[in-house]
Amino acid sequence: MKIAFFVNDMAREEEHYATTILANEALRRGHAVFYATPSDFSFTPDDRLHLRVRVAPKKKFPTYMAFFKAIQDRRIEVKTIDVGELDVLMLRNDPSADAVDRPWAEGIGIIFGRIAAEQGVLVLNDPDGLSHATNKLYFQSFPVELRAPTLISKDADAIKRFASEQGDRIVLKPLRGSGGQGVFVVDSGKGSNLNQMIEAISRDGYVIAQAYVPAAKDGDIRFFLLNGTPLMHKGRYAAFRRTSAKDDVRSNIHAGGSPSKAEIGDVELEVAEKVRPKLMRDGMFLVGLDIVGDKILEINVFSPGGLRNSSKFEGVRFSTAIIEAIE
Repeated sequence: MKIAFFVNDMAREEEHYATTILANEALRRGHAVFYATPSDFSFTPDDRLHLRVRVAPKKKFPTYMAFFKAIQDRRIEVKTIDVGELDVLMLRNDPSADAVDRPWAEGIGIIFGRIAAEQGVLVLNDPDGLSHATNKLYFQSFPVELRAPTLISKDADAIKRFASEQGDRIVLKPLRGSGGQGVFVVDSGKGSNLNQMIEAISRDGYVIAQAYVPAAKDGDIRFFLLNGTPLMHKGRYAAFRRTSAKDDVRSNIHAGGSPSKAEIGDVELEVAEKVRPKLMRDGMFLVGLDIVGDKILEINVFSPGGLRNSSKFEGVRFSTAIIEAIE
């Protein structure tokens, strides 16, 4: 197969990213691998979509780190192809990462992903499904029993009333964003700086105010789903626990959280089953759920990360199962 991985920016990629691991696995299994970014599309007068790509060397690398070094080499082959030549286009970008500095790039993967799909390419995750998930409001369309009580507003008074109604702590975060950016936990009984937090978040858009889930003090579980069902390989679930750093409520790894082995039981499997129907309807091939107790804090459908940690703690290569599913 010919597989292209669409990312925000080559300079912002990292060797430990799930994209790196997936691309290396595809190459290891004998597929042609390409990388592309938002500035690489061209729609020509003959109604064909072309793509400028970085071409991965046709060799097997001893590690994904060695592969990453090769794909970042300035001397790598770059060529333009007709998108219709591709078998698979994996949309592995995070639109929120471009929202401020490069708003033109934010939705490019979805826009041109639709055209690629029309030209016979398998696009993952489905661009039409992703178009509904460009902000955290998508999360509100899942079963209510899986969600903590939530208010989405720019009205500071409404947010403060919500905080008072919860009687304890609430979580504030932006409607758009990722990676734990702009996330605060506020004690409503000691909310002297609540106004400042609301103002800081609402400056760039709507605010999500969410009831605090007490189990979050022990961190959350990143649990991967593939085609709507728990991702498994050799009898192991693709999951790991994330525990927040001291004096920080965010469990996101690049926000200082610590990864550890997760135990997947009936509660997590039931949560996954409840979100399965909608994820499948929306064409969400690879998804990362962030689970606390019997609640979901986030549903990550844009380039969910953590495959490296899952594989490390479970001792299996989950990227193999993902590429096998694509095949």
